[in-house]
Amino acid sequence: MTKRIAAKHKIDRRLACNLWGRPKSPYNKRNTRPGQHGIQGQRRKLSDYGTQLFAKQKMRFYYGNITEKQFRKVYDKASKTKGDTSQILIELLERRLDAIVYRMKFVPTIFAARQLVNHGHIKVNGKKVNIPSYLVNNEDIIELKEKSRQMNLVQESIVSQEREIPEYLEVDSKEFKGRFLRAPLINDVPYPVTMEPNLVIEYYSR
Repeated sequence: MTKRIAAKHKIDRRLACNLWGRPKSPYNKRNTRPGQHGIQGQRRKLSDYGTQLFAKQKMRFYYGNITEKQFRKVYDKASKTKGDTSQILIELLERRLDAIVYRMKFVPTIFAARQLVNHGHIKVNGKKVNIPSYLVNNEDIIELKEKSRQMNLVQESIVSQEREIPEYLEVDSKEFKGRFLRAPLINDVPYPVTMEPNLVIEYYSR
């Protein structure tokens, strides 16, 4: 088990929220910080910097605990693109191949989505892509390789009622294939918790 996967069980409690909206989140049963000092009710009021850092960490963790270096690159690209930086930041994160595989419900978690891509189970426009951070374009076709469609993890996730597929994706669950229709607006993204990309921008633009 990688450090990222092992750590995800503590992330919800560390951030004081059910970050991915999962019914089996440990935060549902124990809404305190991890560790022996995680006593309920002892969360200190955050400074402006702390609030910005918290918003950044929450978003970074949500997309599979991507590294700080990778997340900073996404911000840098968003800040150099003409338009609303907060909106562009969300768009770039939602265009990641692992995020799209997760949104299409091919797997139950963003961590499983990264693993599925890494192991070469996903094709984009008919070609295998094994880079989780690959940015998908509008109208690109994303599908599971035929041999991968019988995996138990995939079969259970595709019929799960835990999440809904957002409107900016078109998915044929029977064919394990989908299309990225358009870049989502912030309000289109089905976050289970409140995300504050404006605070993320403030954090990096200090």
